[in-house]
Amino acid sequence: MNILVTGATGGIGKAIADILSGGHIIHATGRNLAVLEKYDKYIACDLKQNDDIERLGKYIIDNKIDVLVNNAGSYIYSESKKLNKEIIDNMIDVNLKAPLYLISKAIPHMQEQKWGRIINIGSISGVMGEAGASVYSASKAGLIGATKALALELAEYGITVNTINPGWVDTDMGNSSSEAGDWTKEEIIECIPQKRFVSPYEVAAMVKYLVSDDAKGVTGQSVNLCAGLSVGC
Repeated sequence: MNILVTGATGGIGKAIADILSGGHIIHATGRNLAVLEKYDKYIACDLKQNDDIERLGKYIIDNKIDVLVNNAGSYIYSESKKLNKEIIDNMIDVNLKAPLYLISKAIPHMQEQKWGRIINIGSISGVMGEAGASVYSASKAGLIGATKALALELAEYGITVNTINPGWVDTDMGNSSSEAGDWTKEEIIECIPQKRFVSPYEVAAMVKYLVSDDAKGVTGQSVNLCAGLSVGC
């Protein structure tokens, strides 16, 4: 099985690539070439660059990708009154436009073989909203909406489409995001019912399940993996 994971050089993406590597061919993408070279199959790309996205789209077609995991994401904490076009374009391009484009290139092969898995890594911010991260929340909410529409469109071909919405995750990005806001990490943890950040390998385990035939009836779903954050403090 050919599995492509975007943003596979660290955090959640690396955990996903690690847990799916047994018996499958992992195609890793990201910007850190030194890390990518550890994988058998890889392509270096920056999802903010149109030329790179188009190269990746061609790679998906050429390598007949069976499972597409849209994990790469961009997060910027900014009050809405301080937003500018560059910030908005950056997050919408990486978090929403790039996944949709890559999905469009993966679909024909999946339809032909009547099997495929598309898994988007969203965010609890796309479900609940996050003050100071309106564009990020909007981009992830858009991904949830696209997941539902694509699941309906592709169901008859044996293709499932789902989104996993992590809460605070114990990664470099998760920790730096907590530092960028108005609350300390300790204060954030106090607001999480389980009083902890989620491990990236918990997210990876959910991806592994959604790839499996045990999950063939799960499609169009938005799965909150957030240590209880979505149900309140």
